[in-house]
Amino acid sequence: MSNSGDGSYVRIIDDGDGKIAVLLEVEHDKVLEFGDRLGEINEAAYMNGYNWDALIRHYLKNNAPDILEAMDTDPEAGLYEAYFKESDANRDKAKRLADMLTSLIDNEQELCRIVREEGDKINWG
Repeated sequence: MSNSGDGSYVRIIDDGDGKIAVLLEVEHDKVLEFGDRLGEINEAAYMNGYNWDALIRHYLKNNAPDILEAMDTDPEAGLYEAYFKESDANRDKAKRLADMLTSLIDNEQELCRIVREEGDKINWG
């Protein structure tokens, strides 16, 4: 089993069960606080797992369509999960996605800009 990411709010689960999962802990304090700020920018952006799914899909469509095409998602109220069929190529995509999520949450400006400027184009959950 392999778990990577920063160890707190983004993790990769790769335990040989045929899929590789990238998890975003929506209820982690840092993610909750950032989600609140996004909701202040656009009230439709109530950042539960479903709206994280909508925002991440919008971001990937414009910035990493190869990742979007390779993944499926299973969001819930307190968790965002993206998963890929197990392969070396998808393992690389999962790592890229985990790194992107960590970077986007640690450096909030880009997602704040997207929610402010493109929020009306996002299909919020």
